[in-house]
Amino acid sequence: MTVKLFADSASDLPKEFFKQDNIEFFPLKVHIEGQDYEDLISIEPKKVFDKIREGHMPKTSQVSPESFLKKFTEIAEKGEKGIYVAFSSQLSGTYQTAVMIRDQVKEEHPGLDLTIIDSKCASLGYGLVVKSALTALNAGADHQEIIDTINYQAEHMEHLFTVEDLDYLAKGGRVSKASAFLGGLLNIKPLLHVEDGKLVPIEKLRGKKKLLKRILELMEERGSDLSKQTIAISHGDDEELAFEMKKMIEEKFSPKNVYINIIGCAIGSHTGTGTLAVFFLR
Repeated sequence: MTVKLFADSASDLPKEFFKQDNIEFFPLKVHIEGQDYEDLISIEPKKVFDKIREGHMPKTSQVSPESFLKKFTEIAEKGEKGIYVAFSSQLSGTYQTAVMIRDQVKEEHPGLDLTIIDSKCASLGYGLVVKSALTALNAGADHQEIIDTINYQAEHMEHLFTVEDLDYLAKGGRVSKASAFLGGLLNIKPLLHVEDGKLVPIEKLRGKKKLLKRILELMEERGSDLSKQTIAISHGDDEELAFEMKKMIEEKFSPKNVYINIIGCAIGSHTGTGTLAVFFLR
């Protein structure tokens, strides 16, 4: 039986990735200057970052219930199995809405076989989980093996990241205002990670060099067989910083691959420009 994979745009994977067979994505929504856009469909990340630089504060909303209803009904009518790997439930209501719509579709289609997994991951941490699921599917893994792969990857995914200005995360309710207070002062760089799906500040460091060095130290402490891994880096429209981080990672750990992509519209609306994030398995 065919297995259909779903993810949403908070995975920060490029549009091209979702043009492959057996995977589709649900766009989150971005609101800027009174206009509504669908992430990756009607707006690109660079436009969002340009608007942020102009002083605008974009807002986001979860995947529309109508999008879930349409796709979940389609797989029910086709008799396909489905797996939706969702953005962290601690950062968006998308997961809860998907579960509600699945249960609604099941009332009309009791045979619907759709597993919805709360990845508790974000950006390319979430993206790596999705990529591993598609790799397993394309390698011939069965339904349960794909679910097991997703759960393992999600449970072991590390997120280490910094932002230029914690105010964006604070205004969106993603971190407390107390944590945000010192963000822009005296070249202090906040370092955060994800704990059980939530954003948690770890420490504050003075200057970019100390920050990047500390990320490497934490990777060494927390990582498992980094030389055998694909490590991901996402950035808030600062490719130069991402490549600097990539070079340091390659010199220290010689990983199998380092994958870089710009942060998407939905995540970028909350993190702002100049964000740098590194993802790997612990």
